[in-house]
Amino acid sequence: MKKLLLVLLVVTLASFLFVGCLPTTTPAEGEGEGEGEGEGACPTVSVATEVEISGTKYINNGARVITVTFAEATEPVSVYVGAKLDGDTATKGNPVGVPDSAQEVVLSADATKKVYTGTFTFQGDADCDSAYIYVVTCATCAPCKFPYTVDNAGPCSKLNLRQYPTAVCSCGGINLQFYTPSAADQCFSTYCGDDCSGLDTYTVDLYKTNPFDTCCDVPCAATVASCGGTGCDIDCSILCFDITDYTLSGTKDFYMVATLLDKVGNKTRYYAKINIDSTSINTIETYTNATDKLCPDFTVDGTPVDVADTVWVISNTGAGLYGYCQ
Repeated sequence: MKKLLLVLLVVTLASFLFVGCLPTTTPAEGEGEGEGEGEGACPTVSVATEVEISGTKYINNGARVITVTFAEATEPVSVYVGAKLDGDTATKGNPVGVPDSAQEVVLSADATKKVYTGTFTFQGDADCDSAYIYVVTCATCAPCKFPYTVDNAGPCSKLNLRQYPTAVCSCGGINLQFYTPSAADQCFSTYCGDDCSGLDTYTVDLYKTNPFDTCCDVPCAATVASCGGTGCDIDCSILCFDITDYTLSGTKDFYMVATLLDKVGNKTRYYAKINIDSTSINTIETYTNATDKLCPDFTVDGTPVDVADTVWVISNTGAGLYGYCQ
C-alpha cells in the first residue's frame, strides 16, 4: 500500500511539472489585483502616469515604466504587453494565455526579487484602445492579466469669445468671456469633452506679443491675463481687461493661447489674435508665426506645421468659426 501511495504521489508531481507549474495555495479573497486564471498570487502592476477613473486605468501614448511588485521573492518573471483586444487566434509562440501579438518587456529586478521594472512604449491604433498587461511566473498556471486603456488624443471644445458681462467697468476695460457655445456642432459625442479619459483642465492665456516668436513653447513671453477652469463646459472670464495698461494707441492686438488637458495629460491648443479697443472686441483671426518656426507642438497627423496653417482658431460671436475639434 505504501509503495502504491508513493507511486501515485510521483505521478501527481510529474503531471504538474509537465504543464510547467507546481501546485500552489489558492490566494485568500482580495489577494492579488490581476485577473489571473490559475492558482497562485498575482502581483500588483502599475504604469507611470496611469490614471484610474471609475475602475479603468488610462495610459497616454509614449514610453512608460511598468512596475511589477510581488509579495514574495519570485523568479523567473516575464511581462508582455498586448496590442488592442482583437481575438488573436494565431499559432502560439508566446506562453499559453498570452496572445502572439503581445510584446515582451525587458525587465530588471531589485535585490529582493520582489520588484521588477521595465519600459514599454504604449500606443493605440485608435483613441481608447484597450488591452492587457500579462505577467507570467511559475507561481501561476495561467498569466495574470491587468487591463489598460490607451488615451492617445487630446480633448476638445467648441470655443467662442464675447464681451460679457456688458456692464461698464468702473475703472475702465472690458470683460472677455471664453466659453463653449451650446449651439456649436458636436465635438466627439458632445460639444465639449474628451472621448476617452475626459477633459481635466483648461486655461486661456493672453499675450501682448506673439508668444511663439522666438521659441516653440509657452511661456516664451509673459502672460498679461489668464483664466481657466476644470471640466466641461468651458466658461472663464478675464474681467475689466484694460488695453491702456499696454498701449497708448486706440486699439491693440493680443495673442490668445487656449490649452486643454485631458486626465492623462494629452494636450490640445487653440490660437487666435484678438484686436481690442477700450470698449469692444473688434476682430478675431488666426495669426502667423513671425519666425516661420516649425514648432512640434503644432501638428496635424504628427506632421509639424506653421501656426498659420492650423485651423485651431476661435472667432467672434456670429462669425461661424469655432475651435476645431480633432
